[in-house]
Amino acid sequence: MPPNPPPNCPLCALPPADILWEDARCCVIRVADAFHPGLCRVVWREHVAEMTDLLPADRHHLFAVVMATEAALRAQLRPDKINLASFGNMVPHLHWHVIPRYRDDRHFPEAVWGAAQREGAVHAPADPVALARAIDNALAEH
Repeated sequence: MPPNPPPNCPLCALPPADILWEDARCCVIRVADAFHPGLCRVVWREHVAEMTDLLPADRHHLFAVVMATEAALRAQLRPDKINLASFGNMVPHLHWHVIPRYRDDRHFPEAVWGAAQREGAVHAPADPVALARAIDNALAEH
């Protein structure tokens, strides 16, 4: 049984304006990060901490949305690499980071949470409407 959500979980009550794409089980939010525009989080709506807290069908759905978000970001932004991460150490609410990476970004080849390697180029983010549409299209193809 998943734990009860803490009253201060920032992912349990996302402002609607932050949501790029959603369905009944999860949502995709764009993260405001000047150094890594396009960074998204795929957030499971129910407050659980681990993938194994989900039923197999829900795990499959969540991962399909992560893959659709990756595909949409690749199509819209043409990054050199996509990083996927699910930690939950700071916010133990199940979510995945989907991070477009460029060889000239501030942290490459290190993780975006690591030490900066250079000043880094700033890349334009994807258009939110086009990105949401691309996520829908990628899920439809799945």
